[in-house]
Amino acid sequence: MFERRFTVQGHQGSVLSLFTGAGGLDLGLEAAGFETRACLEIDPFCAETLQNNRPEWEQLKCRDVTVAAETVKPKDLGLKVGDLDLIAGGPPCQPFSMAAQWANTGRRGMDDDRAQTVVAMLDLVEVFQPRALLIENVAGFLRGEISASPFIRERLAEINAKHGTAYSLHAQIIDSAAYGVPQRRNRVIGIATRDGKLMELPVPTHADAPIRAWDAIGDLAEADLPVPQGNWAGLLPSIPEGSNYQYLTARGGGEELFGYRTRYWSFLLKLARDQPAWTLAASPGPSTGPFHWDNRPLTARESLRLQSFPDSWNLAGPFRQQIKQAGNATPPLLAEVFGRALLTHLNGVPADVQEQVRPTLLLGQLEGPLRKPAEVLPVPERYHDKKGAKKAHPGTGKGPKPREVAPSQSRAGLVSSSDAVQQELAW
Repeated sequence: MFERRFTVQGHQGSVLSLFTGAGGLDLGLEAAGFETRACLEIDPFCAETLQNNRPEWEQLKCRDVTVAAETVKPKDLGLKVGDLDLIAGGPPCQPFSMAAQWANTGRRGMDDDRAQTVVAMLDLVEVFQPRALLIENVAGFLRGEISASPFIRERLAEINAKHGTAYSLHAQIIDSAAYGVPQRRNRVIGIATRDGKLMELPVPTHADAPIRAWDAIGDLAEADLPVPQGNWAGLLPSIPEGSNYQYLTARGGGEELFGYRTRYWSFLLKLARDQPAWTLAASPGPSTGPFHWDNRPLTARESLRLQSFPDSWNLAGPFRQQIKQAGNATPPLLAEVFGRALLTHLNGVPADVQEQVRPTLLLGQLEGPLRKPAEVLPVPERYHDKKGAKKAHPGTGKGPKPREVAPSQSRAGLVSSSDAVQQELAW
């Protein structure tokens, strides 16, 4: 069963939280044994969420990390330089996200103005000189051609040369589902310790037996359910659980309405109750999944469950702001697992002793059989004019935009890829 309460370990380390968001990273680190000494969050809805759930976490008044880098000192947290155990956070991911390739202004890496937050994060590392730095982000943040990794490594080398530290960044891409999170969420974990020693990463515990979406949300019965919106919402009952729009292409099992791989992966994507959820989006458009197997958007509570938050955690703001907070969050269970490993490394606790402690945010399987998937329905009549042969995407490396359609299909109401993206992002 889902563990809706957790035990906070005795404080064994201190953390300055950056880009705190809805508090997922901090909540997991708290469960592992860290104490959040202060946090920085600029979004007012996230700040309200943190205040409502953890009023004891001091929110620094400046809120903006670029301002904090110039003004906040260790003494403001009752510390001296070098006393802080950890700086942790996930800078804004849009400049490095694969999803951003669908937008004209996406994937600019460190050339993006929003990447100045990365500069500020490293400036704070120099100011505090913590025992460790922990970063959780999309894989492209520390891997790939436009990643922030070269800048971070160069900046850490400058700090080392100036202060005699030995920070060295080590990064690993992981799937959150491999550690018990009921969601396939590929993220990069970056860790740099002041002594330069490589931390032993926690061993995946659920790689071969992931927690299912059913285990996380199958027992929920909420009264206020969101209604699907947009031109394509009526197609959801015509797509099987665990599939997306590709079921309605020449290579799928349904009728051909779309060209193969001509739309983004999450278009009309549905959960399968016998598998972990697909990655939750922070700003989904009306056709962006994952959708519930009952052919509707997820509720905020379902999103939190799929992120491994306990039910005691409540999000502030209107529905769309709550979905944004949930989708942007670090899964608390993932943070707890890596937080325990980090404390093991920093405090010199033998790894075999640490591994005997069961993460308190870990989910189990729901009792009883799974409900059978709903019958896949025929494509509704109002979409019949979209039927017909479509060109597939030209292939790997050709980018997201080449979505060629016949003139007759354009007249039928299909739009260009860039227009479709803007419609999705505008919801």
